[in-house]
Amino acid sequence: MQNLNPFEITSSNLNHNNINKYQESAYTITEFIYHNIDGCPLHATSIELNNAPESTHEGTVLILLHGGGPDHHSMVPLAQKLADCHTVILPDIRGYGRSVCTDPSLHTWTQYTNDIIALLDHIGASKAIIGGAGLGTTIALRTAITHPDRVHALVLISIEEIEDDNAKEEEIVFLDAFAARVQAEGIMAAWEPILEKFPPIIGNMVREAIPRSNPESIATAAAIVHDRSFRSVDELANIDVPTLIIPGIDDRHPTALAEHIAHILPNGHLAPVTISTDLQTADDFARIFAPIIRNFLINTVPRK
Repeated sequence: MQNLNPFEITSSNLNHNNINKYQESAYTITEFIYHNIDGCPLHATSIELNNAPESTHEGTVLILLHGGGPDHHSMVPLAQKLADCHTVILPDIRGYGRSVCTDPSLHTWTQYTNDIIALLDHIGASKAIIGGAGLGTTIALRTAITHPDRVHALVLISIEEIEDDNAKEEEIVFLDAFAARVQAEGIMAAWEPILEKFPPIIGNMVREAIPRSNPESIATAAAIVHDRSFRSVDELANIDVPTLIIPGIDDRHPTALAEHIAHILPNGHLAPVTISTDLQTADDFARIFAPIIRNFLINTVPRK
C-alpha cells in the first residue's frame, strides 16, 4: 500500500466536497470525511504544524482516539504538542461528535476496529501509532489484536475495565438506563450523576463536548455495552508492539488493571504518572502527558 502524506487530502485522491482546510495559529487543520463499508459518514481532523521538518510528515501517522463522552476536540491540545514529531489524526469515534450513527447494530467492537482500518486505508497509511483514552484504549487494543500488521505502537491513557460476567451484566443495566435518560432528559441530565464518580478531567471533557453531540447518537452509542470487548486480560498478552500505558485512577479505569497489562505485555511500558485529580482541562492533559508520550515514541518508534 502506498504511504501517502495524510495532509495531501485535498488532492485528487479524495472528494473535495468532503474537505475543510484552514489555518489556526501555528497549525493547518484539515477536516475530512471517510466511510466504512456500512456507508456511515465518519469524521476526522488532521493537525499539521506549519513549517515542521519534512521528515515529520513522511513519518509514522499517530491516531489519537478520544474517550466515551468527549469528541476529538478533547485531543486537540495533545495533538498540537506532538505534531512536530508525527502526522496526527483525530477521529470522532462512531456515535460521537460529528460521526453520528443512530443504528445500534453498528455499535460493535468489530465495527469500531474496522473504522480505524478504513481510516488508515483512506489516508493511504499502511501502519499507524494508535493512541487513545478510555473508550479509545479499548479500540486501540482491539485493533492491535485483530490487525497487528497495521499497528506500529500503542499509547493507552486510562484503560477501561475488563469485566467479569457479573460486572458485565451490571454494566449493561447501567448503560441501558443511561441511554434511556439521554432520550428522556437530554445528554447533560444523563451524565451529571455519573461524572461525579470520575476525575475532573473526564467530567470537563464530557461537558465541553455536549453542545456538539447528537442526543440520539449518544444514546445509541451506549449499545456497545451489549458487545464484549475482552473476557480476560490474558487476551492481550500476544500484543507485542511497543505500548505506553498511563493508568487511570477510578473504578471504570482502574490503576491495578493498567499496571497488570503493562506487566504482561511483552513490550509494555508503564508511565511514571497517572490521570490525576489535579488535571482539569484538555490543556492540562496535554501539558502533563505530551512529554512522556514524545519520549516514548522517540525511543521506540521509527520516524520512517
